[in-house]
This record gives sequence, structure tokens and C-alpha cells, in this order.
Amino acid sequence: MGDTLVYLDPGVNERLLAFARPLADAAGGPLVALAPSGGDVSAADVVLGVSHPALSSYVPEAHLAVLSAAIKERSPDLVVLENTTAGYDLAAAAAAAAGLPLVGYCLEASVQGGQVQATCALYGGQLQATVSASLPAVIAVNSTALRDDPSGPGKGEHAELAAPAELDSLKTTFIEPVVPTDEGVDLTKAERIVSVGRGIGGTENIPIAEELAEALGADLAASRPVVDSGWLPKVRQVGKSGAQVRPKLYLALGISGAPEHIEGMQGAELIVAVNKDPGAAIFNIAHYGAVADLFEVADELTSLLNE
Repeated sequence: MGDTLVYLDPGVNERLLAFARPLADAAGGPLVALAPSGGDVSAADVVLGVSHPALSSYVPEAHLAVLSAAIKERSPDLVVLENTTAGYDLAAAAAAAAGLPLVGYCLEASVQGGQVQATCALYGGQLQATVSASLPAVIAVNSTALRDDPSGPGKGEHAELAAPAELDSLKTTFIEPVVPTDEGVDLTKAERIVSVGRGIGGTENIPIAEELAEALGADLAASRPVVDSGWLPKVRQVGKSGAQVRPKLYLALGISGAPEHIEGMQGAELIVAVNKDPGAAIFNIAHYGAVADLFEVADELTSLLNE
């Protein structure tokens, strides 16, 4: 009957609380939200607050100290984090510090018989594994698994966590943020995306995809090789090291389907893939696929949409 403790990193994704709610109900304890960076967490039963100047910016060392202190004080049955950049930092570190098992890359999870059972993605979603671990445990949930908003508010109680002493003697110092130019692009909010891979060939062919995206009312995106080659800016990258997207339509042109890319877009409602290689991995997750020349398909689609 212990807590289900949910760590919410900057941005406060309440869908993580929605994911954790049935776990808390099954465990028989309250749903507790720890949000060191603040934010509205009304879906939690208990909001665990902590205040310290070291938490004003994200420093992994500082947030690990806070999460570890919360685990020590609350003795939760389950600790839940999202596999964001911060979550990658903290989940394994917190589990190791507390001597708890870690179940990572969760797509589904349930609590029964004193254990957490989870379906986990391997190799960027190419394989899935069923995993169980005895409680207490730490789980890290893939962003693509967070589909639902909270069904309603929690009890809304507030509790204060004393700032751990480690925050006064951190070995890491935050200096300044370096924010890349975003060009006004936010792929995470796009309803339609046209995404290009190495098959686009080079910068000179990008306008072909841009014209199709414009005709479709879509945002233009890319896989990592395109960005690494300098054909499109980083802000347009989709994948493990780019944006995690969930559009209604994801049109993949010349994308092979590397696990790192699939991890960032497999939650799309409709995936349409065009690739000359019939063995391309992207076809394993596409709802519709065409083994064809992407330039011919793009030209024809653009013409039809513009008529």
C-alpha cells in the first residue's frame, strides 16, 4: 500500500500521471507527483513540493538528489519516470542509488501480486519484451505510450520535501542555456508531417518535399542522416535524438526505418512509407507502403493536391 511516485521533469506531462493512475490504484496507495521544476499537477493525489535555487535550471546531479530524497522519505512501491532527456539521466541513476530494479522503455505496465509487469520496447521498437520485477521498483515509460490525459483531478493534497543537503554542494554548475534556432517549428504539435530520409539525395532535392508538405498542409521533417548532412536544421529532426511526434499522418519519403527514427514517430495515427527498397524496415510499422521512387510519388501527390 505504498506510493506510486511520479517524477515530472520540466514541462510537466500530465499524461504520465494518467499512465500511472491505474498502477497506483492497483498498488493501493496514493499517486504522488514530484515536480521539482513546478507546474500544474492537479491529477495527483499528493503533490510533493521542494524548493531550492539549484532547481531553477535542470542539473542532473541536483534532480537526482531530490528524487533520491523523495524515494527515501516516501518509500514508494513504484517510481515512474518518462523517457525524456531528463528521464534517461535519472531513471537508472535513481534506481542504482536506491538499490531498486529498473524496467526501462515501457510501453505498457501493470501491478499485480507484488510485482510490476511491463511490455518494453527493444532496439527502438523492433522487438518487444515482457518483463516483471518485484516491488519496489523504478520504471521508465516511453513517450509514445502516453496517450491519455488524466480523467479527472486527484485529491490534491500538498506535502513538502525538505531540500536535500547535497543541493548546497553540487559539483555541477549550470552556466547558460544554448537554444537552437527553432524557425517557429514545433513538430510535436504537427497534425501532418512529411519526413525525408537519406533517399532524398541532397539539399537540391529538399524543395520537392517542401512543395508536397505545403500542398498537404504538413510540416517538413527529417531523419538524423539528413540533419547530420546539413540538408535540414536540427529542429526538423524526428527520432530518439530529435522530436517525439504523434501526428495524424506521417508520410515517410526515402526513410529506411532505423530503430532510432522509429522510436520518435511510431505513435503516429497513420504511417505511409515510400522507399525503393522492399526490405526497408520502415515497412514493418507502416500502415501503407509503396515500393517506388519517392520523387515520382512526391511529384504525383503534389500535382493531385494542387488540382
